Amino acid sequence: MSKNSSHRHFPVERDRLATPADIAAYLGVPVKTLYQWKYRGMGPKVHKVGRHLRYRWAEVDEWLAAQSAFGLMA
Repeated sequence: MSKNSSHRHFPVERDRLATPADIAAYLGVPVKTLYQWKYRGMGPKVHKVGRHLRYRWAEVDEWLAAQSAFGLMA
């Protein structure tokens, strides 16, 4: 798959850190929403690797489960 592909297929390699594009596709939200959540202190925990943002799959899954537990997900 080329880097310019705007559509990712799942499952992706969950043993590596995820990019914002990976998480956006997984959650079904625009990448811009992830950046807004980061700015507002919401959303899954994000890590800076150099100047790049990366996510750990386990942390994204934990965050998603917590959202579902509180009835915040549609």
